[in-house]
Amino acid sequence: MQAALLTVGDELLAGDTENTNATWLATQLTDRGVSVARILTVPDDESVIVEAVRRYSDAFDAVIVTGGLGRTPDDLTMDAVAAAFDRDLAVDDLALADVERTLEAIAGEYPDLDVDAAAEATLPEGSRPLINHAGLSPGCVVENVYVFPGIPSEMQRMFEEVEAEFSGDVESRFVYTSEPEASLLGRLDEVHERFGVAVGCYPEQESGHNRLKLTSADTDALEEAEAWLAANVDGAE
Repeated sequence: MQAALLTVGDELLAGDTENTNATWLATQLTDRGVSVARILTVPDDESVIVEAVRRYSDAFDAVIVTGGLGRTPDDLTMDAVAAAFDRDLAVDDLALADVERTLEAIAGEYPDLDVDAAAEATLPEGSRPLINHAGLSPGCVVENVYVFPGIPSEMQRMFEEVEAEFSGDVESRFVYTSEPEASLLGRLDEVHERFGVAVGCYPEQESGHNRLKLTSADTDALEEAEAWLAANVDGAE
């Protein structure tokens, strides 16, 4: 499975908010064997979101969109996803019931809270609602596009509900060496050509070594590449 991540928000592009969602999701997907092919951050601009959703939905097996849910003026994600698939927006009964339950549960703590429950529960018509067990605004699934909230705790809880729908057979192996990156180039090229695995070199200055990453869906090739590389670099760990 190949997936793309689309994070939405002017605050991400301005640097006001650190984009931890992209890193967290990429880690979760990679751990499940999914190949994360793209990570894109876009502004709170409906036309830009529409174009990105359409392009990525056509190109990849799954798209995860985070951010821009709710009813503030900059929350445009649901409208954009609906437009991307030429769907109308409609109140979802399951989502509405959950929003109403949540509002009732917090009414004592927030007595002056004025929320349009129907507006919160408005999703692209025909989508599968994703209940927000950690917050208010629901997410949804439209074809191969998963829409999650931008608040990290809410996004992570919602991902847990659907994580079984993401799987793949891509694995990675790591070899650590104290050799400088420039001296490794020939051997990295060779391990890539000989075994057909993807190769990356990532300096880790604090620990004083380079982390060599081998990635492939072919477990046998990956194990052979790991053994060969470990035998051909100095100080392999």
